[in-house]
Amino acid sequence: MTTATSIETVPSYVQDAWWTPASGVTGTDARDASTGEVLARVSAEGLDLGAAVEHARTVGQTQLGQLTIHERALKLRELAAYLNDRRQELYDISARTGATKIDSMVDIDGGIGVLFTFSSKGRRELPNANVIVDGPVEVLSKDGSFIAEHIYTRIPGVAVQINAFNFPVWGMLEKFAPAFIAGVPTIVKPATPSGYLAEAAVRAIVESGILPEGALQLISGSARTLLDVLDYRDMVSFTGSAATAITLKNHPNVAHGGVRFTAETDSLNAAILGPDAVPGTLEFDAFIKSVVTEMTVKAGQKCTSIRRTIVPNELKQAVIDAIGARISERVVVGDPRAEGVTMGALASLEQLADVRAAVETMLSAGGELAYGTLDAPTVTRADGTVAAVADGAFMTPVLLSWANAEAPEVHALEAFGPVSSVIGYATHPGHDGQGLDVSEAVRLAALGAGSLVATVCTNDPATARALVTGIAAHHGRVLVLNREDARTSTGHGSPVPHLVHGGPGRAGGGEELGGIRSVKHHMQRTAIQGSPNMLTAVTGVWHTGADRVTAGSAEFGAVAGAVHPFRKSLAELRIGDAFASGLRQVTLEDITAFANSTGDTFYAHTDAAAAEKNPFFPGIVAHGYLLVSWAAGLFVEPAPGPVLANYGLESLRFITPVAAGDSIRVTLTAKKIIPRVTDEYGEVCWDAILHNQDGEIVATYDVLTLVEKEETLYAGNL
Repeated sequence: MTTATSIETVPSYVQDAWWTPASGVTGTDARDASTGEVLARVSAEGLDLGAAVEHARTVGQTQLGQLTIHERALKLRELAAYLNDRRQELYDISARTGATKIDSMVDIDGGIGVLFTFSSKGRRELPNANVIVDGPVEVLSKDGSFIAEHIYTRIPGVAVQINAFNFPVWGMLEKFAPAFIAGVPTIVKPATPSGYLAEAAVRAIVESGILPEGALQLISGSARTLLDVLDYRDMVSFTGSAATAITLKNHPNVAHGGVRFTAETDSLNAAILGPDAVPGTLEFDAFIKSVVTEMTVKAGQKCTSIRRTIVPNELKQAVIDAIGARISERVVVGDPRAEGVTMGALASLEQLADVRAAVETMLSAGGELAYGTLDAPTVTRADGTVAAVADGAFMTPVLLSWANAEAPEVHALEAFGPVSSVIGYATHPGHDGQGLDVSEAVRLAALGAGSLVATVCTNDPATARALVTGIAAHHGRVLVLNREDARTSTGHGSPVPHLVHGGPGRAGGGEELGGIRSVKHHMQRTAIQGSPNMLTAVTGVWHTGADRVTAGSAEFGAVAGAVHPFRKSLAELRIGDAFASGLRQVTLEDITAFANSTGDTFYAHTDAAAAEKNPFFPGIVAHGYLLVSWAAGLFVEPAPGPVLANYGLESLRFITPVAAGDSIRVTLTAKKIIPRVTDEYGEVCWDAILHNQDGEIVATYDVLTLVEKEETLYAGNL
């Protein structure tokens, strides 16, 4: 046992420096979950929270604002790689929280994976800028001189992230990553029982030297007055109990002061077994495996664990027996540092007491113990021996069976540990005489009053449709499990950064993750109105009607001496650089040749009588793809040069048909320029418009090209 004199205080990291309380401050003990050994003390007494917030709003905002979204995304990738190399030291510390190696991988590797994912999505899906355009332009005047659209810009304050004890690394990084991409500095407040692991992760991050000053701060210990120093510029993301969330929501600065607040709280998640998933089917086996996994990973201390196992009445006993058999065969409770242990301790003795008390309440309310015990179990100790460990927070997995499927406690009381309840539902013949009515399962799932996630296990499409559409509005995520995805599914309890994590009602009503959605949670959406030139200046994206410098045909607006934009590298190219072609006439022979060479002999291109009967066409018309192909020939600059490749079209729309004898021309304008931070080239999006000889718009689309940053590869050809 560590002596009292050698116990250190878990430090905070504020204003880009490590901080500990003054000597004499006692704090709260943080203990090894398996042995009860005091590892450290936790206190933030005397910490100037206002100074930490001000540091984020000033230094953090300034430093992050000097980077573009892509530059921040690349720093996340660099940080993820750095932490990947330091995983083992975090694993060693994680074992003290009661986490097995698999538990630690879920937490630590999962958190690092979030950094990689957001780095990739930030560079793929967002501009290399700090303004994000949201949606199309709205034209507010007849002549197009007054337009409007929506933009996202980062909030001007700090993202305060209050995390739970169960995932001290993942819980921190899944909130930090989108805030960082958005350009918003973070203050992390981890839960006390496992905060020492969060501190170790932050220490590694600081030692990497990758993040800008003020980007990340850590408060180790109580921060009850933190909301007092926040205002409408700031955001709070909370994970924890519903009671604490309510207290925070009622804080004056949240209720009246405009602090943004999102919460993930209690969740009575359900797994529903379809009537077709009987014993012997792959679905039944996958369902049992999922329930046991969710009961035992992190000792059931997951906000996404399965708390309610909802099964057809006639399968209830078979499910109970199968769950009990799998636990008996596969689950070994003990110190996670011991070989062969598959379920570790709960996070603390206090947590153990809370879980046992919740189970006792559920037993008093009509639940029956179908598997497990509330007695102190014998466990595998770190040295491999099997014995009772008096100071460890251990319990066996507990499965409850309920005769009354509507007992309030089963749908309202969450035992945050290795505990699940089995309840039955009745099925009835479907209204159309086909299949079974599973509406009672839907109703029981909804009694949870809002959950993070549910699993629907069935191989029957009609059952899947009925269950998913019935429960979707009560859940943030639904997994449909069957034989086709049982081996590849990420699982019931594993949020992935691409998909939203959160749920309505009891689950807190908040939303995290969800890819770029969560980046935008840290930004303000603003409607902007003005002229095309002004909106182009604000967004960095060319708008129709804004100024252009046009090369090409003088008949259609070209400026004498203007250089074809395809001859410009990114160093020379500017938004609004354009090319206007001359006219090219379409003949019947051209249309027929294209039809014969491509095999596209649709009647509108080949049969005059049939085409004339079509209300959209004046007779035989040119293929849209013929026109787009010709447009490329009209605007292309054929010599080797800065344009390296055409890699696609976007938003192609055909507006006006072109008949034999008509002519077309194209205007191409540099709409958006995206330099790639890590490459010698960037992306250019060109606004392309096809007109006919009468000035009518024939087609609109965006052309995507890759262009050199500097004129190097083909300089000799100029």
